[in-house]
Amino acid sequence: MKGRTLAFLAVAFCLLVVSVPMFAHHGTAAYDVSKTYTVKGKVTRLNFINPHVQLYFDVTDEKGGVEKWQAELTSPNHLMRAGWTKETLKPGDDVTVTGYRTKDGTNSIWISKIMLRDEEIKLGME
Repeated sequence: MKGRTLAFLAVAFCLLVVSVPMFAHHGTAAYDVSKTYTVKGKVTRLNFINPHVQLYFDVTDEKGGVEKWQAELTSPNHLMRAGWTKETLKPGDDVTVTGYRTKDGTNSIWISKIMLRDEEIKLGME
């Protein structure tokens, strides 16, 4: 009896240790959440995939050059509950993106608000 209990506890402990990484999530650790940043651009691609929807867009700088940007949104599941589909944003759409830029200053942003033309699109996190 004692041996079975010990074996059960050992297996339970091993399963717990193995499952801990499954609960890990990077969240917004790579982003500077102390201030928001806003950029305007033209959508080039939307990847409506797990675990986070990815938006790619081009931003024209002051000199007329084009900067490639990428952004992360919440999961497709959350966005679908807010009314999103794979067609919500299409290549060529003008967007204004507000969110948290990466700490390393790359052209990447975690979106907290997105405007399509002059209308805010719900993100399902409100």
